[in-house]
Amino acid sequence: MKKQNAMKSDWIATASTLSKALPYLQRYDDAIVVIKFGGHAMGSDEAMESFARDIVLLRQVGVNPVIVHGGGPMINEMLDKLSIQSDFVNGKRVTDQATVEVVEMVLSGRVNKKIVQAINAQGGKAVGLSGKDAGLITCTQTNPDLGFVGTPSEIDTSVLHTLFEAGTIPVIAPLGAGANGETFNINGDTAAGAIAAALKADRLLLLTDVAGVKDANGEIVTDITADQIRELTNEGVIAGGMIPKTETALAAIEGGVRAVVILDGRAPNACLLELFTDHGAGSIIRH
Repeated sequence: MKKQNAMKSDWIATASTLSKALPYLQRYDDAIVVIKFGGHAMGSDEAMESFARDIVLLRQVGVNPVIVHGGGPMINEMLDKLSIQSDFVNGKRVTDQATVEVVEMVLSGRVNKKIVQAINAQGGKAVGLSGKDAGLITCTQTNPDLGFVGTPSEIDTSVLHTLFEAGTIPVIAPLGAGANGETFNINGDTAAGAIAAALKADRLLLLTDVAGVKDANGEIVTDITADQIRELTNEGVIAGGMIPKTETALAAIEGGVRAVVILDGRAPNACLLELFTDHGAGSIIRH
């Protein structure tokens, strides 16, 4: 009898959670949400399956999700396998012609299709693209010393709107084309931020391997303004790998994204917690 009562308690809690989600479901109906997917969230089949299920649920309740993914560890693995040596300038990999060919093969091929397949296996309808498709991302060279590393200069979102209308989920590899048809590798966060800004997205979710932005006491800040981010950066509180994330967030907000959330992609159902619950799942950054 106790077991049955416990089960009933679980059912009531589930129903209550769904009921409380109603205002958020209404709030995000037809909203565009760009999600940068990478890090440990991509690291296991279970994590990939859970992420894919959440994305299909978002689409099912009327959200237009856009996935932009990374794939650094897989690129490194393939470069090692092919015995392609990399040079580094100030800690950043030089992407020569041989390297960019491997980057494109891994990102547009192996990683992109794995995510597409995972979403489709959960009943969604996903299509894999790179920034080279339909003129989605045009790039300029970031730094001649780094080779084929690009910075987005133009984003043409027309293909994404066509996919939204068809109920399709775009999954985008962070590659772009130069003015002369060169292939450029783009930092995944940078690509996600540029796409989110061009779409005037309601949310940009940056899935990372940390729980969010921390203050001087090491506590996670759940709600923070762009000015406070700049202040914490100037004070050296925001440092290291968090700086590129917050820089992406600030650029996206300046570009017209309503808010950016830095959240832990390792947490189960992180995207659902952030969008459809009171407490969210990371640090939300807005003007």
